[in-house]
Amino acid sequence: MTEQISGKEAVVRRDAATGEPIAWWLRLVVVLGASLMAIGAVIALVDPAMLVSPHDEINGAAHIYAGHLFARNVVLASMLAAFLMLQAKRALGNLMVLVGFIQLLDACLDVVDGRWTIAPGVFVFALVFLVGAARLCDGYPFWRVEAWRRWRLLHLTRALDGADHC
Repeated sequence: MTEQISGKEAVVRRDAATGEPIAWWLRLVVVLGASLMAIGAVIALVDPAMLVSPHDEINGAAHIYAGHLFARNVVLASMLAAFLMLQAKRALGNLMVLVGFIQLLDACLDVVDGRWTIAPGVFVFALVFLVGAARLCDGYPFWRVEAWRRWRLLHLTRALDGADHC
């Protein structure tokens, strides 16, 4: 089975496969994003009232959901930082897709709730993460089916070769 690729795709795939370090701007985006998520986690745990409008009441249910937000954000921020330090491009790219889509949904909820001042920032954060994730792919942006097929084919080939690493 042979795969036909254009010249541009071949250059991108070769660059992704050479083990080059992660670009400085991607590092900055990941560090900034992980920091913002960690700060949000601390705010959710310490003073969840900062996450809502001044006239909204914080009750026991709100504290439970704030605890869940803390757990989600701490794990995502920690994993972003860990994958960045390990130079784990594929894992970092996949996590950036997840974080980007979470932020897109958060931006939509901000619009629905009328939080117009914060929605654009969250939306830009999501788009930058999704663009960054596309840059970390093995030559294919995550929105192209080839990115997912290539990953599956790579792991099947490694399993047949007896390789025990991902």
